[in-house]
Amino acid sequence: MSKDFRMQLEKIFDFLGEVLAFVIAVFWGFTLLNTNFGWISQDNAVIHFFLISKELLLLVLVGVVGLEATIKRNIIIRLFFYVLLAVLIIFHFFPGTYQQIIGSIPH
Repeated sequence: MSKDFRMQLEKIFDFLGEVLAFVIAVFWGFTLLNTNFGWISQDNAVIHFFLISKELLLLVLVGVVGLEATIKRNIIIRLFFYVLLAVLIIFHFFPGTYQQIIGSIPH
């Protein structure tokens, strides 16, 4: 990738990170206020949507900010971050993966 292209990508990731941080703050604030004041019952679909979205958006924010931070770095640091992000995503969406990996290693 050329340096100009990477600088443009950095600006895009910067903007996405700012928007995601704002949305997460709104979701988090809403769920905290609802927990304290109980406007909506905890078994409502809206609350479940906010809680799940908040958790997934935090993972997306980590990815976007990490991509923004590593776009200026060398390929080794970028590859390390990509592998780390992939591990986070795999273990988040497939929680039994760790036990399967450990169980498949002979003792």
